[in-house]
Amino acid sequence: MRKYSNIVLAGVIGLALVSCGRRDVITAGENGVGLLVNRTACPAVATPVNTNEITLFDPRSSREASAIDTLAVISNIRSTCSDVDDRIQTVASFEVSARRSNPVGARQIVLPYFATVMRGNGQIVSKEIGRIGINFADGAYRASTTGQATASISRAAATLPADVQERLTRRRRPGDPDAALDPMADPAVRTAVNAATFELLIGFQLEPDQLEYNATR
Repeated sequence: MRKYSNIVLAGVIGLALVSCGRRDVITAGENGVGLLVNRTACPAVATPVNTNEITLFDPRSSREASAIDTLAVISNIRSTCSDVDDRIQTVASFEVSARRSNPVGARQIVLPYFATVMRGNGQIVSKEIGRIGINFADGAYRASTTGQATASISRAAATLPADVQERLTRRRRPGDPDAALDPMADPAVRTAVNAATFELLIGFQLEPDQLEYNATR
């Protein structure tokens, strides 16, 4: 299977992720009936539900509040986007903040995270697993770090076919048979738009029981 995207993760213990900025405007002509759509070829950057937090327990099997050792959160995701030849490159940065229950002694914890490129049709294009280190000073309850990763996507893959662009931008005048019809209601158009839409998803790589804890607490 051909891969359209590739993610390059920063080699430092402490990482960052990024997204895009350039927008392609799809618009119906003046004095026509139609849609004005600001569509960007850059991947949207987001954290999937229930994956932006990780809780470490001691002992590992416990789920009691008194057994919480460390809680870490991904936040402040920012992104930039640029064109490099026939590629669209997105760089995403984020912060990981952590709180521990016992401040005695200097300590480092290393947490796994993922960076996944997905197509709007639900296809996973690529996935990378990395690790991020957080260093607590002696006596400190809190610590934080940042990191970075890059997603490179084929511009051709993120570009709508010409016939679909024509369907979306064609000028429609009052009285035309399809003047009041939304082109996105056509399954073929919707499928093409989804296939040309990408997301960069960032979150902690959780074990099944950790994901269940996040979902049910």
